[in-house]
Amino acid sequence: MGDTMEGQGMITREECAALDAADPLAAFRGEFALPPGVIYLDGNSLGALPVRTPERVRAVVEREWGRELIRSWNDAGWFEQPYRLGRRIAPLVGAAPQELVVCDTTSVNLFKVLAAALRLRPGRSAVLGDRAAFPTDLYIAEGVTGLVPGARSVLIDPAELDAHLDGDVAAVVLSHVDYRTGELLDMPGITARVRAAGALMIWDVCHSVGALPVELSASGADFAVGCTYKYLNGGPGSPAFLYVAERHLAAGPSQPLSGWFGHARPFAFEPGYQPRDGIGRFLTSSPSLLGQAALEAALDVWERADRDAVRAKSLALTDLFIGLVEDLDGVEVVTPREHARRGSQVALRHADGYPVVRALIARGVIGDFRAPDLMRFGFTPLYLSHTEVWDAARHLARVLDSGEWKDERFSRRGEVT
Repeated sequence: MGDTMEGQGMITREECAALDAADPLAAFRGEFALPPGVIYLDGNSLGALPVRTPERVRAVVEREWGRELIRSWNDAGWFEQPYRLGRRIAPLVGAAPQELVVCDTTSVNLFKVLAAALRLRPGRSAVLGDRAAFPTDLYIAEGVTGLVPGARSVLIDPAELDAHLDGDVAAVVLSHVDYRTGELLDMPGITARVRAAGALMIWDVCHSVGALPVELSASGADFAVGCTYKYLNGGPGSPAFLYVAERHLAAGPSQPLSGWFGHARPFAFEPGYQPRDGIGRFLTSSPSLLGQAALEAALDVWERADRDAVRAKSLALTDLFIGLVEDLDGVEVVTPREHARRGSQVALRHADGYPVVRALIARGVIGDFRAPDLMRFGFTPLYLSHTEVWDAARHLARVLDSGEWKDERFSRRGEVT
């Protein structure tokens, strides 16, 4: 195959190298500890390790915990960490600092905001969700509505949203970017339609935060949840965040997980619960300080990255990959071609996608698979180069041309996350 591949006007690897040399984000590559010989296309599942993270976590373990012990709750600012990190993430999702807090997990946070939304819309009973959404969103919606007499979870196709927006809909929960296909939804347009129907809009931004500009406040979103271990590189199981629009915070919404950390006077040790003012009322329990320390180190990187440059490179990398693989035998590009409808991943449909992905991983090209037939490839602009995208496409072409994916070791089912 040499150094030229079909697609993208017969682009060469040398031309990709020239694009890398002119890349304004190229210096960020050194901020991440990437294994040699690996092309990492799975940052949409788990981001790479920032090189400064081990030092920051070590400082919390050895100094703040090991030497300062319980004094660090005050002296190291542990109590304020959920708010401090929330203020740092807020610009990445177009939120005001007081509208966002870092805590718990995406699932727990969705439970809290969905329950709050139902309480803000008494007399309405339906929660609409995308039937093809990441399962945790569907499971949580089912769990919350199961606790509210008369409430129900209704699964729809987002393309048919308007047909379901009636006076019984209390809230709509949608993912900004489809975790399977990489399709980007129209946040402001959908939000406007939902709110015009009198319902509340809840966005899951797990697959968009850190990959493209998100504008929650400007779009009129009511609530949002998101994780930090994908494009934000906070580490496996790193704490999630939640967003509540200022207009709702002013009304004092209530959420059911009324733990002591969300109490107005946590050290009064009172038997009755009184929530904090503002976003703090959505806190529940003590934060995971080691996870938050890792996230803090990752956000040090993000505060030096230009969001528009990140988005431009994301689109350039995904354009390049689509152009290089779209004509491969047996491959169907599922991800939308239009920039306005694309996140930062490319999904390819192939009848034998599972063993193909396994064969790619054996070559050092790490993507993942989603049943029944989708191969997913995430493009993280801060640490991925054009030449790596070219090389990944070449490996995919060779895996398919050679038939090496037919090796029985690649067909044995395990988890490709």
